[in-house]
Amino acid sequence: MDVAQLVRDVVGLDVSEVVERTGGQLSTVYEVRTSADPVIVKVYAPEWLWKQAKEVHVYGMLEQELAGSIPRVMHVGDGVTMLSKIDGVPLSEAEPPDWRAMYAQLGDLLQRVHRIPQPEYGYLTDQILDPLPDNDQYMRRQFAKKLQEFEQLGGDLELHAKIAAHVEQKKHLFADNTAAVLCHNDFHEGNIVVDPATWRVNGFIDVENAIAADPLIDLAKTIQYSAHDNPEKLAGLTDGYGAVPADRIDLYRLYHSLELWDWFQSIGETTYLDSIAQDLAKLVER
Repeated sequence: MDVAQLVRDVVGLDVSEVVERTGGQLSTVYEVRTSADPVIVKVYAPEWLWKQAKEVHVYGMLEQELAGSIPRVMHVGDGVTMLSKIDGVPLSEAEPPDWRAMYAQLGDLLQRVHRIPQPEYGYLTDQILDPLPDNDQYMRRQFAKKLQEFEQLGGDLELHAKIAAHVEQKKHLFADNTAAVLCHNDFHEGNIVVDPATWRVNGFIDVENAIAADPLIDLAKTIQYSAHDNPEKLAGLTDGYGAVPADRIDLYRLYHSLELWDWFQSIGETTYLDSIAQDLAKLVER
């Protein structure tokens, strides 16, 4: 595919350079530098066309609430999506002078994502797959699935038993959420784009993990993946998002760690398994 020519045809701009970018596991990602703003072109293999449809659908849902903070879909073709590029650098590659102020912006942005209601609970493509009507059923299903994977993948049986017992003890918390919303489900520092000159959050990218669920499961993933137990980051999230129940957050942090352990083990990435297992053990003691 002639990516440069595609951009010329769609946006009518001169192209100076096409650079293949890293990080595209399900698609080949190009940054196309033009006589105006850069453009992102994603080329999907046939088996991942459903991921392309998901991306377009989710960005469409976000557009009304978050235009300017997300890539704009400029063109959709057969296995090709063209997006505007958000200016800035990933937060994971920056060192802000004030983490609390930075995370307050993240909290505010995530709270705006969660204003977008969903009719049921489940994994999103361009629809909700295997939808369930309430959070209680959805989270019971998700924990059961991830615990089964943990056992099948050779996870520690004693830890498995502790997690299962903890979830059984805390499962009544699932019903505290009564309405599903759009959840980014990967809202960590690698997907947040900031301006290092002003420390303004310009937006976010990568909606490939989006789900319809309890908004706190989204906030919990940001905490578990990026904020951890950093008091400045956690205070900033509360400043921007508002106060939330800690018990449900901790239960969802446990879920995300379990899911991550299963994923790394399934792909043979063993580097972080011990530290994730330690996190799991700490979380069931909370």
